[in-house]
Amino acid sequence: MIWLAWRQLRVPAVSVFAGMAAIAVVLAITGPGLVGRTEFGSAEFLYYGGVLAMFALPAIVGIFWGVPTVARELEAGTHSLVWNQTVSRRRWLATKLGIGMLAAMAAAGLLSLAVGWWASPIDAAASAAAADGGDFLSRIEPTVFAVRGIAPVGYAAFAFVLGVAAGIVLRRTLTAMAVTLVAFVAVQVAVPFLVRPYFLPATEETVAITEESIRSINADGAGTAEALTVESPTGVWMLANETVDADGVAVRPLPDAVQDCAPEPGSGPPPKPGGMIACFAQLNDLGYQQHLSYQPGSRFWPLQWLETAMFLALSALLGWFCLRRVRRL
Repeated sequence: MIWLAWRQLRVPAVSVFAGMAAIAVVLAITGPGLVGRTEFGSAEFLYYGGVLAMFALPAIVGIFWGVPTVARELEAGTHSLVWNQTVSRRRWLATKLGIGMLAAMAAAGLLSLAVGWWASPIDAAASAAAADGGDFLSRIEPTVFAVRGIAPVGYAAFAFVLGVAAGIVLRRTLTAMAVTLVAFVAVQVAVPFLVRPYFLPATEETVAITEESIRSINADGAGTAEALTVESPTGVWMLANETVDADGVAVRPLPDAVQDCAPEPGSGPPPKPGGMIACFAQLNDLGYQQHLSYQPGSRFWPLQWLETAMFLALSALLGWFCLRRVRRL
């Protein structure tokens, strides 16, 4: 049964591992040249290509490995041949799930290891910069977090079992592929905003608004100053950077006292001594401060373990569902 399950998986698996090998060769050739550098502009294409590849791998696993594992056999009717040869339905499915999940986790782990090694000089430089302080992001920020460390292993396992579950429920390969893609993308989008920020309590700070700390001022199309941000700590995932009043209540738009600090669209510089930034800095004298909420870079690995454990638990639940559902086929 194990050999049969592997034979059914080997073509898509070999295709993925061949693609990974090609990526690894490119990374091995270009990676040593990044060590010791302080500027990485020429590596931007490969950097974001690696991010894209890591995001795509679990989706590919779910669609092209997970879904056909059961859906294709149900469509062709070949599952009946196996079940009539003293192989129970649960053993048949458990073997497929076990081999598929191990292969998916191995693929994600190996690619994450290769991409993480290549990008380590860039990640180190990005972690030493303030949030949104450069062309590259700290590895704890949402765009990079899910494609570094062990998190891709959890995502790949979940995507594979999700594809199997969709195939069992829908029994149509193409339909199950579409549903798996939509569901997995929805999970990838939702987790960084609705789940990950609450794994660990965020670090909270209230800081003064000064000329030196103001980083940006945001205005709407009518020229109304909506918000400002101040410099953030280095290598963090910033959750909130907002102006608050003396009671700690967020203020948006900014108070009327500073609305004339910025020039109206098409007008000249603001008629305020010290310039526009100095004008907005008077918010501090008016009793306003800046509230910062963030996850520090030191929590990268605790968050990695928590998120991976969550996806492995979800994979186990989906696997249990599949084993229960297969009895009704």
